[in-house]
Amino acid sequence: MLAIVSTPVDLPLFEPHPPERADAARNRRRILAAAERLFAERGVAETSMDAIAAEAGVGKGTLFRRFGDRASLALAVLDEKDRDFQDALLHGPPPLGPGAPPCQRLRAFGEAMLDRLEDHLDLLLDAQSAPGGNYLRSEPYSALWLHVHALVQEARPDCDAAYTTDVLLGALTAPVFAHQRKVRGMDLDRLKAGYADLVDRLMTAPIPADVS
Repeated sequence: MLAIVSTPVDLPLFEPHPPERADAARNRRRILAAAERLFAERGVAETSMDAIAAEAGVGKGTLFRRFGDRASLALAVLDEKDRDFQDALLHGPPPLGPGAPPCQRLRAFGEAMLDRLEDHLDLLLDAQSAPGGNYLRSEPYSALWLHVHALVQEARPDCDAAYTTDVLLGALTAPVFAHQRKVRGMDLDRLKAGYADLVDRLMTAPIPADVS
């Protein structure tokens, strides 16, 4: 088994929103508040962009220019929640925050992400269905990817860290979670145990012998 030594890892920060005109900032807040209310009341799939514009008291053109489509709007609604989550990763208590070995932090990350999926599945499903794979290129996803990548590199410097990061995050996507919960009927505790086992197997596997 690898000896795991915890060392400080510099992780990415979400960039703050660029400065906005006062009227644009007000419209953004109204749109996001309206979207969050309607998503909670009706579900994401049953909420149209027209309904959100009407609820926010803005024109449809303003809404579409600002957010483009419902998936992008769902990502924006999640943005503040993601910032709170990242703050816990960067500054919260271990093992989710700094101060624990990387394998423990990865297990805690998986548990927290599964709780997040359980609480916000509709939003995450819609956000992750953006055309052209926009979610995988979004700022929130990039920050999570870099967080996991840094911990994987720390725990297993011998492995393909980029590929392993994709595997670990792929198991935490909304479509996979929805299939496991709604189709396979797996409960949340089983998913958490399975993810912890996946982390342990990937992060503590023996280093292959040199066959060259």
